[in-house]
Amino acid sequence: MRGLMRGYIRVADAVNYRLGRIVMYGIFVLMGVLLWSSISKTFFLPSLWTLEMAQFIMVGYYILGGPYSLQLGSNVRMDLLYGEWSLRRKAWVDLFTVLLLIFYLGVLLYGAISSTAYSLGYWKDAPVSYLFGVLTGTEEVGRLEQSSSAWRPYMWPIKVVMIVGFFLMIVQCLSEFCKDVLRLKGEVI
Repeated sequence: MRGLMRGYIRVADAVNYRLGRIVMYGIFVLMGVLLWSSISKTFFLPSLWTLEMAQFIMVGYYILGGPYSLQLGSNVRMDLLYGEWSLRRKAWVDLFTVLLLIFYLGVLLYGAISSTAYSLGYWKDAPVSYLFGVLTGTEEVGRLEQSSSAWRPYMWPIKVVMIVGFFLMIVQCLSEFCKDVLRLKGEVI
């Protein structure tokens, strides 16, 4: 069992680390879009797409960077008490709180799946099976949701990014859970 946990930790951490290192450069893409927005508003006709594209980039940057942040331990903690605790006590508290986080992320993942199904034109009550059907080719895509802005981009791509981000965050939370279990058993991670 410990070998399986260590293997899972190794794979999950590697995937999220590599993706996080790539996504962290998204801030430069965001800066480029915002710079173009400023230039176009000052010297040319304002671009319709820049504000919404900046929002989409920021969502991807934030959600896909979350697992990397959790892996590095750079998430917000209450260090007033936590910093003085022993490693064993920290592992117990982290073990409990990561379970709450997994539940919360599961709810967010289900909401993202429902929202993505809606954006692909599905209005019934089984969004998970619908998306699985779309992926396997047994379901058809309906009328695609578009933003109500003047640019009118399709909404499904950013919603798919949300699904991927929440799923990877759950994967990383399970890795942190395994690390805490191994720490409680006295192993060094």
